[in-house]
Amino acid sequence: MPDIVTLGITQRIMTRQVIFFSFFLLYEITSGLIQYSIFEESKKGFIMGNVAKDLGLNAKNLANRKLHIGSHNRRQYFNISLDGNLYVIDRIDREAICGMKNICLLNLEVLAENPVNVFHIEIEVSDINDNYPVFSKNIYNVALSESAPPGTQFVLENAEDPDLGTNSLQGYNISLNKHFTLREKNSMQGSKYPELVLEKYLDREKQHFYDLILTAFDGGIPMKTGTALIRILVQDANDNFPVFSQDTYLISLNENTPIGFVFLHLNATDKDEGSYAKITYSFSRISENAKNTFSLDTESGEIQICGPLDFEVTQNYEITVEAKDGGGLATHSTLLIRIIDTNDNAPEIVVKSLFTPIPEDALPGTLVALLNVHDQDSGNNGNVACQITENLPFNLITSSNNYYTIVTAKPLDRETISDYNITITAKDEGSPPMSTKKTIMLRLSDVNDNPPVFSTQSYIAYVPENNIPGTSIHSVHASDIDDGVNAQILYSLLNTNIDGIPISSYLSINFETGVIYAQRSFDYEQIREFQFEVIAKDRGSPSLSCNVSVKVCIIDNNDNAPMILYPSADIEETSLFEFIPLSSEKGYLVTKVVAVDADSGHNAWLSYHLIDAPDSSIFVIGQHTGEIKIARDLQGTDLQRQKIVIMVKDNGATSLSATVTLNIVVAENFQQVVPEIVQKPRESTTSSNIAFYLVVAIALISSLFILTVIFMVIAKCRKPHIPTALGTGYYPQLSLGYPSQFSDGSLPLPYSYDVCVTLDSRQNGITYLKPTQNVPTDNLIDTDDLVGNNSASVSLTQQAQPNTEWRFSQAQRPGPSGAQPTEEAGVWPNNQFETERLQAMILASANEAAEGTSGLGGGTGTMGLSARYGPQFTLQHVPDYRQNVYIPGSTLTPTNAAGKRDGKSGGNKKKSGKKEKK
Repeated sequence: MPDIVTLGITQRIMTRQVIFFSFFLLYEITSGLIQYSIFEESKKGFIMGNVAKDLGLNAKNLANRKLHIGSHNRRQYFNISLDGNLYVIDRIDREAICGMKNICLLNLEVLAENPVNVFHIEIEVSDINDNYPVFSKNIYNVALSESAPPGTQFVLENAEDPDLGTNSLQGYNISLNKHFTLREKNSMQGSKYPELVLEKYLDREKQHFYDLILTAFDGGIPMKTGTALIRILVQDANDNFPVFSQDTYLISLNENTPIGFVFLHLNATDKDEGSYAKITYSFSRISENAKNTFSLDTESGEIQICGPLDFEVTQNYEITVEAKDGGGLATHSTLLIRIIDTNDNAPEIVVKSLFTPIPEDALPGTLVALLNVHDQDSGNNGNVACQITENLPFNLITSSNNYYTIVTAKPLDRETISDYNITITAKDEGSPPMSTKKTIMLRLSDVNDNPPVFSTQSYIAYVPENNIPGTSIHSVHASDIDDGVNAQILYSLLNTNIDGIPISSYLSINFETGVIYAQRSFDYEQIREFQFEVIAKDRGSPSLSCNVSVKVCIIDNNDNAPMILYPSADIEETSLFEFIPLSSEKGYLVTKVVAVDADSGHNAWLSYHLIDAPDSSIFVIGQHTGEIKIARDLQGTDLQRQKIVIMVKDNGATSLSATVTLNIVVAENFQQVVPEIVQKPRESTTSSNIAFYLVVAIALISSLFILTVIFMVIAKCRKPHIPTALGTGYYPQLSLGYPSQFSDGSLPLPYSYDVCVTLDSRQNGITYLKPTQNVPTDNLIDTDDLVGNNSASVSLTQQAQPNTEWRFSQAQRPGPSGAQPTEEAGVWPNNQFETERLQAMILASANEAAEGTSGLGGGTGTMGLSARYGPQFTLQHVPDYRQNVYIPGSTLTPTNAAGKRDGKSGGNKKKSGKKEKK
């Protein structure tokens, strides 16, 4: 193939622009026309021009604009470089692309993004002389009768040159000879046909054939030629040529005409007879694609369709048919076939740009996709209408040059619908119409627009007291309908204080799982319930949160043993003696055990049991009241000294208990029992000393055990011992504390006394009375009046029998509840609040006694609680436990009045003016 001559490039730019605007993304689609001209057969890589420069695009933004070709042609001949140059990437053959068209145009679409632009380029492919004139046959056989006169014409087949203009076929010539010359004939379509003209008569006997070279040439530089051999056979006279019924046949066929359809029957006649009149038909000139589309019966002249017709591939066919008789005479006719378009192509939807995902808060009018709809049919068959088939929040907007944009029409919500299948239907106007559907998958990206939500409005956790620190007590859970990071939830505790202590000292929470852990061991007696708030916050930006209230209820365990308030067991080496007159009868109240329990509910219900007594038939204890009474009349044979052990037990699942030991002395009067108490020898400490040295000796065995035992010995040695109240060997140190009025057998009522009995052998077991608090001592009896230096004898007036009316009524008795049922009924208190209030008041009274305030000798009617609860808190609200502190054998009757004197004792009444208890 010869080199390509100088290329001329002309450029013409025509621009038309349409701008679409949206709130979320600004985009524009520009419809313009840029024309380039290029010669066919240009080398690969040949640069036609700079599209970016010709369009006036900013060279710095070309990388972001992403220029690319968007042509509908099945074969791509051009491409765009990163710097905007349009260059050749494939061989360009004008004849293969446009055939015999005078103007060969290629339409390209250049797409740009950010913003979206569409530019149209029209490339004119100029012809070069790259094709030789070609005859359809290499050898043409012409039969000529020897009788043919000079001037006889033989129309030969023309040569084909697909080039245009001067590069196409220009003429013919024939090799030199004596008998024939060549002339040219122009057809109606402008084609040049060679015509052989006989100049002299032929003589078959001299020469029966002639070989002539027929040459066809074009006007290109350099000139190209094509040749064919004309073999002329000299025959006997056959002076008539076949004649077609038409010189040109015009046929129109629908492209959907079925294969095998006969659309033409050629008819040619010959006036000769015999073999000279027998005509055969053939295609004299036919293109390659026509050979695969049409077939001809040589005998009948029927032409039928043997291949599919496609208007979009070839719209017109030009075929030369030949009719030859038996004598070799032939004539030609032209067959022009026009293909009529039918609606056999459905519209084609091409997604040029798709913006997915888009945020769910995208404003209406946001660009979603750019589409191009194309139909290869023509006329109404190529007119296409598009629409979105479903009721979706999107609009399809028509643009120019079959471009469409899809934009949002309404606000979107990913939590309602996260993905959209947008189906676009393109339908042409053919009959019947054809349609195409294209589905676009659009995904919405999440925006943090939903706060976390807890599974319930509030939580309640029940935690048993004495729990192990660090264990989980409850868990909270919140969910977020957002996605990804926006749905990841972190839990935290709201910074609050409980009784002045930060909540973080009580609890902690796993910030990922929401499990709540206890930071400490809870005590029901200190805190029963508390409330706090948990915050659930997502990880979105900005983050959203919500709160939930969590209430923690502490469940009481039976972890507190009963505490015996009276008689007190704090002093281990000193026992308390209770005096019982020998004349006491059955039902005589000896004393009352008072105990409380810091627990609540069933765990605080107390019962009293007599577990050890020398003679169990003498004493009985009220199970619910703690009152110790005489079960039968005392007899002279009964032991004068009784040591009993009382156990107080609560009602917990695992019952806890406490015990106290009482020494009870039975005698006619108190003075009778004093010598026995005084003469009781003190317990020897010899055994404890021997144990001490024994422990020390054992400690020498092991160095490790020495330290432990030493600590135990030190603890043992330092154990507090209550010193005895009396001196050694003589009685002047005895502080009996009897007032001057004691001679009549009773004590003055305006004061309260404590009874203390010591068993110290050095003091001979002297009993003394002590004012409880700030009691004047000027009227107390000096010990010298009662006991001599050497052999003093105590002379006391015979005491009266105790008044059985000193006891409280059932409603005033202490115990688990302020109002106890009778012992016989055995009914436990059923009001937990009443029990707990009573316990609190009892503990408050005990604390006051320990602090040295009021004690049982507090202000009038306050039971020693006036300093803590104020003057309004009187004994009408609280049972008076002073009934448990009394002087055995005396007629002193502690009541909730300010103190009274039994009528039989002859004492003075209290100045408060209260009535005596009858």
